Amino acid sequence: MKVSVILTLLGPDRPGLVSALSACATAEGANWMESRMVQLAGQFAGVVRLEVDAEAAAGLEAALRGLEAEGLHLTIERGRDSGLERLRRVQLDLVGHDHPGIVQDISGVLARHGITIEELETGCEPASMSGELLFRAYAELGVPAETDLHAVQDDLEALANALMVDLELHDAGERPSAGPEDTTAR
Repeated sequence: MKVSVILTLLGPDRPGLVSALSACATAEGANWMESRMVQLAGQFAGVVRLEVDAEAAAGLEAALRGLEAEGLHLTIERGRDSGLERLRRVQLDLVGHDHPGIVQDISGVLARHGITIEELETGCEPASMSGELLFRAYAELGVPAETDLHAVQDDLEALANALMVDLELHDAGERPSAGPEDTTAR
């Protein structure tokens, strides 16, 4: 039986970190299933899901702990079935002038509706004309079947108006429409 081993890591960025991690995983018979990694302000941060035979998981975890000697801070957990695969996949796109609290406000609305954030990417960049900072967010959401997407959309639109951001909610894999015919998540 295979098990998932989830690893989060953080440490000073340098060449060879991913190579060291992948060599450790391969040496222990683990398969690299998925990952997200990024350099942020000189620090390397990542999350990786490895898959390994159940009887080899403890050895993999011990070998991964050896990377701490290279200055990485690690957290290692075993994966479990969360039931999230039964959720409807919805995407959220947001752009607006940057200010504190945007993520908190949006995630609060989603939590009240029982929606999970499965993936979140955010960033700030200067606006093309004014040079003011724009905040951009992209999220993949897991929405329970019983959730009323009309109510979610209404709550998000009210919040978007208050925050002065543009926000679109649409089914995963669907490209949002740019025209007035847009039926965003309806």
